[in-house]
Amino acid sequence: MEFRHLGRSGLMVSEISYGNWITHGSQVEEDAAFACVRAALDAGITTFDTADGYAGGRAEDVLGRALQNERRESLEIFTKVYWPTGPSRNNRGLSRKHIMESINGSLRRLRTDYVDLYQAHRYDNSTPLEETMEAFADVVHSGKAHYIGVSEWTAAQLRAAYPLARELHIPLISNQPQYSLLWRVIEAEVVPASEELGIGQIVWSPMAQGVLSGKYLPGQPPPAGSRATDEKSGKGFISRFMNDDVLTRVQQLKPLAEQAGLSMAQLAVAWVLQNPNVSSAIIGASRPEQVHDNVKAVGVKLDADLLKAIDDAVEPIVERNPAKTESPAQRP
Repeated sequence: MEFRHLGRSGLMVSEISYGNWITHGSQVEEDAAFACVRAALDAGITTFDTADGYAGGRAEDVLGRALQNERRESLEIFTKVYWPTGPSRNNRGLSRKHIMESINGSLRRLRTDYVDLYQAHRYDNSTPLEETMEAFADVVHSGKAHYIGVSEWTAAQLRAAYPLARELHIPLISNQPQYSLLWRVIEAEVVPASEELGIGQIVWSPMAQGVLSGKYLPGQPPPAGSRATDEKSGKGFISRFMNDDVLTRVQQLKPLAEQAGLSMAQLAVAWVLQNPNVSSAIIGASRPEQVHDNVKAVGVKLDADLLKAIDDAVEPIVERNPAKTESPAQRP
């Protein structure tokens, strides 16, 4: 495993992070989840990402139990707040009430006294940004989180939050966006703003929900049991890539991966890590062998000719426009 600074902070994270959206507490049985966490630890992964909204809090609980016998200081545990955690109108968003109550629930489920990074899972247009940042400051100053991050914030939102964080003496160091060969929205504005502010990207879905693994073939139904057939595992999200044009072009990446001595999944993960503003790429897994395969992308350098060939293959389907409205199944 290799490590990078998260933004311009002193915090080091593993180039590959292990995330448990739509797996722990939902898609896979607990024994399989524990085995995947064990595989991540054995591969040298020290950075683990979750959220209180995953599987109604069960994902945090499973991760907490899977890690409870590990040396806490050797891990970086990240979680998030924003999506509903109950029926009340105050059980969601980034109000002071929800943040202060949510951090306590997350720490209880994760079986830890603190998280290394506490993230705003989305931007809350119904709460003053000052209120949100002041609540985050109290979380940090109370020792319940070391650093603050956000997820899927725009460049303008990052620029608005950063001076408030500085004024409140809290380290805002990260953004967690969707980023892959097929989805490059952050490149136009978010990455330049983040580089200016010293914010690093922890990217999710580097394999476009498995599409870039090459297992979905044009003109053929999705394999039984795959994410594209599971209503609980982001079927609505993956559907944006599930058409024959996209799948045909993705298959053109196979000889390029072979040329680099990589699997298609490894090529996809290695590609996002070529961006110097990316601090870590989040992988998920339902089987330990998936972890073992993905970590082989660590330290891989893709040369300029290969990067151009990749662009030539997928350029017509690369999404560069802002993401569309999410459904509940599309909330990593």
